[in-house]
Amino acid sequence: MSWFVRKTENIKTEKPKEMPEGVWVKVPTTGETIHKRELEDNLWVDPLSGYHFPIGSKEYFSFLFDDGKFEEIGNNIVSADPLEFVDTKNYKKRLIEAQKKSNLSDAVRVGLGKMKEMKVVIACMDFGFIGGSMGSVVGERLGIAIDHARKHKQPLIIISQSGGARMMESVLSLMQMAKTSAKLALLHEEGIPFISYMSNPTTGGVTASFAMLGDFNVGEPGALIGFAGPRVIRQTIGRDLPEGFQTSEYLLEHGFLDFIVPRTQMRSKLSRLLRMVMHKYEDA
Repeated sequence: MSWFVRKTENIKTEKPKEMPEGVWVKVPTTGETIHKRELEDNLWVDPLSGYHFPIGSKEYFSFLFDDGKFEEIGNNIVSADPLEFVDTKNYKKRLIEAQKKSNLSDAVRVGLGKMKEMKVVIACMDFGFIGGSMGSVVGERLGIAIDHARKHKQPLIIISQSGGARMMESVLSLMQMAKTSAKLALLHEEGIPFISYMSNPTTGGVTASFAMLGDFNVGEPGALIGFAGPRVIRQTIGRDLPEGFQTSEYLLEHGFLDFIVPRTQMRSKLSRLLRMVMHKYEDA
């Protein structure tokens, strides 16, 4: 029996190139992967499933303001520790760590600029800073945003993403619910429109105050919106909750939201809505 013997070496291929980390992103709802650049070009929304990846003020400001240009106000106000609060760690230390990790000074930023050539005030919360919790600084910065909108007769947009009140500031945090609500009442009396855009998640004291006080309450697709979490509600009432409970879609169906606006349509639809209600100032 004769055997075939290869006289030359096996065909060699180039050493496979390692894929850089972070190039491909996994979609949590489908398990599929998408190229990071494609995802960013689509405003961090999966083009196939429509899943909205969490983003913060940096990203929202980049596509809402014309050319991403804006002036930030209130950023000089930073958190203190008047209660000298300590739980698993010192609150002051927690603040420093959150600032370094998120590159933010607190859980909300306020920008002044133009959206589709219309002057607007946009305040955007950041869940990456202690869960977007509402403390004294958040309340004060939102107050500055509302006051500016009222003084200059410019429409206000607040983008919420929060786990609720900041427990490390106790009653000082809860006071911000009344403070922001009162200032929004003054804005309403002036006839200046306020759009509340609720992203994922919007819960706790934020939902119980300014987030639900918009002239137009708008939800992000699939966002969790509510006061208490589903687990707490289930344990309290002792029964199972409806499917999709506390999602934007459920709240729209039951009259708690006016619209659901995908992020890819956010700039065009919100600007069109504001132009409809701001015509009296533009014509003046």
